Amino acid sequence: MPGWWSNDPTPAESADTQGDRHLALARESLRELLRDERVPLEVRESLADDYREVEVMLDKLEQGHVHIAVFGRVSVGKSALVNALLGERRFTTSPLHGETRTIQHGHWTEFRDGNVFLIDTPGINEVDGEGRERLARDVASRSDLVLFVVDGDLTRVEVDALRALADTRRPLLLVLNKVDRYSSTEQAQLLDALRTHAADLVQRENIVPVAAQPAPQWVVRVDAEGNEREEQRARTVQVDELKTRLWELLEQEGKTLAALNASLFAGMLSDQVAARVLTARRTLGERVIRTWCIAKGVAVALNPVPVADLAAAAIVDVSMVVHLSRAYGLPMSRGDAGNLVRTIGAQMLLLMGTVWAVHVVASALKLGTGGLSAVVTGGAQGAVAYYGTYVVGRAAERYLANGKSWGDAGPKLAVREILDSLDRESILAQAKADIRARLGGG
Repeated sequence: MPGWWSNDPTPAESADTQGDRHLALARESLRELLRDERVPLEVRESLADDYREVEVMLDKLEQGHVHIAVFGRVSVGKSALVNALLGERRFTTSPLHGETRTIQHGHWTEFRDGNVFLIDTPGINEVDGEGRERLARDVASRSDLVLFVVDGDLTRVEVDALRALADTRRPLLLVLNKVDRYSSTEQAQLLDALRTHAADLVQRENIVPVAAQPAPQWVVRVDAEGNEREEQRARTVQVDELKTRLWELLEQEGKTLAALNASLFAGMLSDQVAARVLTARRTLGERVIRTWCIAKGVAVALNPVPVADLAAAAIVDVSMVVHLSRAYGLPMSRGDAGNLVRTIGAQMLLLMGTVWAVHVVASALKLGTGGLSAVVTGGAQGAVAYYGTYVVGRAAERYLANGKSWGDAGPKLAVREILDSLDRESILAQAKADIRARLGGG
């Protein structure tokens, strides 16, 4: 059965010592995330809420707090369970659906360090409660431990939600509530069913029965004279087994749980930052590429000397790659950019021989004709040059996005994939429009 983390304590290292080490590593990873100056301001602003969450999480680690979220369908008794664990009626319970509409939390002082907080969440299947469901999932994903509460065998909604939580790699306890409704035989059957249906999601020892708010029991009282009367008798709350399991986990791995959750959250945010940065760089890269495509197209269209056309093409492509490298935070010298352009150009020549033949023929036509013919052929040649620079730019962009690497596939496959993904006619039409606009021809 898979564990919750990969580093088991060595014989010479206690769980408490390992927990301190994990906490220190988690705190440092959060601090590095907050102070990373490589993240562009616009990306940091777009993820402002997540960065604030990192600050809250870092403070939580500094204080040594552990958050336990109580999660499940409407009316399975989540609030009642929190009340039972706290030993007081802190949260409202009701037979009506959706009584818990916001996130609520209580300080569980019964544990040794008094640093545990129990968080009650809205029901996951509340009608018209998509926002509350997202809120519940969000809180659960940021908690150190999740109590997933059910009151019978798993429904499809519960299986899907349980699997989604398991995918976040948060530790899970599956809590079967309202066992006072069932006989001993029925309880055993239900627990067996849960162990079977959640076998790949929850460890067997973390499936626990409780009765957080048992229904009163009707009993018959017989007095000394033999008279009978019915009355209700309150039944004892049954959460001791759950408390014992929670205490075991908190004693053994409480610090590691907090560190694990912080590390997972930091990793998730790092992925989001990387994706946003890449998107921002691609947007900037697209602008850089189009700017140099227009410059090259216009230069080639206006230049009547074919050899100069080809020389200008190389200069423009190298300059574009230098600017792209700066946009991706991987500056290149003009020499390195020239080598990259030659590598891409060699693959394009192999894959696009016909296109470059048209380019050369158009140059010859420009040299041998004048007037309107030169304008017409120059415009056509400029559009082809625009297209060629666009392909070079996209290929260079892929190389830079991979950290100055073509990967295992190499440049030929990269250029082929880019060529296959482009609509040549559409780009050529755009090229002609851009060149005409720049030359003042409409």
